[in-house]
Amino acid sequence: MASTAPATTLPLLHPVRGPATWVGADMAGRESEWRFDLSAGEIAELERAVARVEAEGRDLLAVTRDDFPLPLLGPRLATMRQAVLQGRGFATLCGLPVRRLGRRGAAVAFWGIGTHSGETVPQNAQGHVLGHVKDLGLDYADPIVRGYQTRARLPYHTDYGDVAALLCLRAAPKGGLSSLVSSVTLYNEMLRRAPDLARVLTGPYYKTRWGEFPSPREAFAGVPIFNPVPGGMATCYVRSAVRKAQTMPEVPRLTPLQVQAMDALDALAADPALHLDMALAEGAMQFVNNHWVLHSRTDFEDAAEPDERRHMLRLWFACDDGPPVPQALIEGFQGATAGGRPAGIRVPGVAPNATIDS
Repeated sequence: MASTAPATTLPLLHPVRGPATWVGADMAGRESEWRFDLSAGEIAELERAVARVEAEGRDLLAVTRDDFPLPLLGPRLATMRQAVLQGRGFATLCGLPVRRLGRRGAAVAFWGIGTHSGETVPQNAQGHVLGHVKDLGLDYADPIVRGYQTRARLPYHTDYGDVAALLCLRAAPKGGLSSLVSSVTLYNEMLRRAPDLARVLTGPYYKTRWGEFPSPREAFAGVPIFNPVPGGMATCYVRSAVRKAQTMPEVPRLTPLQVQAMDALDALAADPALHLDMALAEGAMQFVNNHWVLHSRTDFEDAAEPDERRHMLRLWFACDDGPPVPQALIEGFQGATAGGRPAGIRVPGVAPNATIDS
């Protein structure tokens, strides 16, 4: 018989203030603050940098920030990065000419921009540091299937890096909207409306990591959803991983109160007044702080032509100057980079790799 969750001393909670506590209804009217459009000069600079990397025959993994100088675009990227790591927690950069660059050129440009953002970390057990987000015809209910491999609606969740970035190569003809919600705002609202449930979310929730984390670690780990950190509240939430862990007999059973707390959190995230929906057009890049922002995607209908089907490239970054992160995430679940930041998904013996044609 499965065990029940151990008794846990939960922290005293207080509201969090600051720029990360936005609401979608307000942020939708402030698009000029978080959307940046590439100028003709910045595009030309990127194309020159891509051409230089291509002429040298560089493997993508070998391309560093020094190999991809951006004197014109660089200051704007620094402003965006500051907003993502220390401000509202997200930003978009639009207008990369992905069709003119081709898939490889667009991937090189995205990677090069990423070198100005942080250290890339693996996204799955295969060591992919350049991810491909597209429908592979898989079933999201399968315990080993990740949501990004399907066309299903994705619940609000966080990823396993400081920052998650997407580049849209092809948009879906219908659906596939990106949706963001401030997890700090969700915490504040939970604390205001249902403080007992907010406190429940600061206790451990057990998540599966089948095939994606090394032994001798177990195939599951308990990590709080809300994690008090100096100056704020960091969130780690993947409900599908919690649900799938419940199929493992050795995992402590969820209590009715824990389920109620997740239901309340999901309902708040789904509130149109709180979340922000956006359509990522071809050439748009989105950067999201995983500790302060939950992200989601609506389901979508794909194009009939294979080359026109919805396709996003994805990067995860570890940022040494990122916000405080919960030690439960680093020590008990994920592991850290040399700089002490969340290390993505690392499996011994699996080398990082970047496949462009996938």
